[in-house]
Amino acid sequence: MARLVFFTDLDGTLLDRESYSWAPAEPALNRLRRYEHPLIFCTSKTRAEVELLRAATSNEHPFIVENGGAAFIPRGYFPADAMPEAESRDDYWMLRLGDDYNDLTQTLNACTAETGVAVQAFHSMTPEQVAQLCEFPLADAILAKRREFDEAFAIEDRSQAPRLLAAIEAHGKHWTEGGRLFHILGANDKATAVRRLISLYRRRWPDETVTVGLGDAPNDAGFLNETDYAVLVRSPHIEKLLEIVPRGRATKLPGPAGWND
Repeated sequence: MARLVFFTDLDGTLLDRESYSWAPAEPALNRLRRYEHPLIFCTSKTRAEVELLRAATSNEHPFIVENGGAAFIPRGYFPADAMPEAESRDDYWMLRLGDDYNDLTQTLNACTAETGVAVQAFHSMTPEQVAQLCEFPLADAILAKRREFDEAFAIEDRSQAPRLLAAIEAHGKHWTEGGRLFHILGANDKATAVRRLISLYRRRWPDETVTVGLGDAPNDAGFLNETDYAVLVRSPHIEKLLEIVPRGRATKLPGPAGWND
């Protein structure tokens, strides 16, 4: 019997991009819980943000944060000897894949100074400013600022983005673009983190693990191509995503309604 393991992006995929609601996906979430299919959140969000969502959706599985900066695995979920590189962090084993947050913010500051490109970066913003920029409640903004492996920022004049992004690369860092914001990060990405967790599931269920990925944007392509089946949740990026995830199957509806289908 196949053991289905699901990896999902959040914003614009499981969560509505405007309201951040997952309500239309509740029937599918209930079915996954009923049949005990692991559902792994794979997101640019912080651990604090994901822990809140896990509690709200009764999710007890591993999760990937900050664009693959780390994977958090509940203690006892996998054998400890299968993760020799894991660090103990509160109630989890943590697989650290990203660079230190202070290193990233210092690099971003240096790049903006060198290029003269103005940005709004989370580390230099108040929670109120983050809430306004991202159009979500203040309580959510406070959680979004608890970053550890990835810095989120908006470029005030997007026509100047290539100059700043080139400077980030020249400093040996990487970047990605999400639905609303850019992110500076180390050598990590969602695909690397998903690949590591897949290896752990396949060690547990060697001949039975079947993986499914769900995402809505080009920055999800890497991890979607790591899975056996890729579901492309409809968005303005769907044509581009179909090009770079050739095995992908597109939903008819966007956001959590498409996820549910």
